[in-house]
Amino acid sequence: MRDLSLHLMDIVQNSVKAQATAIEIEIEARPHEDQLVLSVRDNGCGMPSDMVAKVQDPFVTSRTTRSVGLGISLLKELCELTGGHLNLQSQEGVGTDLVATLGLSSIDRLPLGSLGDTFFILLSADPGLDYSLKLTAPDRTFELHMTEIRAEIPDLPVDDPAVLAWIRDYILENQTAIFSGVLDEIEQ
Repeated sequence: MRDLSLHLMDIVQNSVKAQATAIEIEIEARPHEDQLVLSVRDNGCGMPSDMVAKVQDPFVTSRTTRSVGLGISLLKELCELTGGHLNLQSQEGVGTDLVATLGLSSIDRLPLGSLGDTFFILLSADPGLDYSLKLTAPDRTFELHMTEIRAEIPDLPVDDPAVLAWIRDYILENQTAIFSGVLDEIEQ
């Protein structure tokens, strides 16, 4: 994958397949700790403890269309390559919590990518899910909650092209505002 937003999309698709109705995404830049932390928490069906260990292996997948599941294992490898780690916790009937910690200044860290475009695609595919997004850098925070947006536009569907475009642009604008000067790939 060419950027971290694509890894996020892959993880969120796992949450959707696990029948999640609420998915929380949090991205926090911690320059004083040289870390970029990506968190995805869902209320899906969860996994048994033995599957949590196995799912980080690229040759274990719950898919029936292919016998290889690379998403989580590639993200884990990327985390470790940058001096970070991946923590995956899940409880059946409760949900799954994935935290990927990457070395912020590592030359091997992929760029963040376009979170706006990622959300555009996710909302197009599953407009009824309760997504939340939180972006944090020192002294700056942005939060977006789809439940609040739906309350503001009760007569428009979230997957209306104009609404999707506005959400995409709003996220991109705030991604730049939060991470400019913190992530090398984001310019003001």
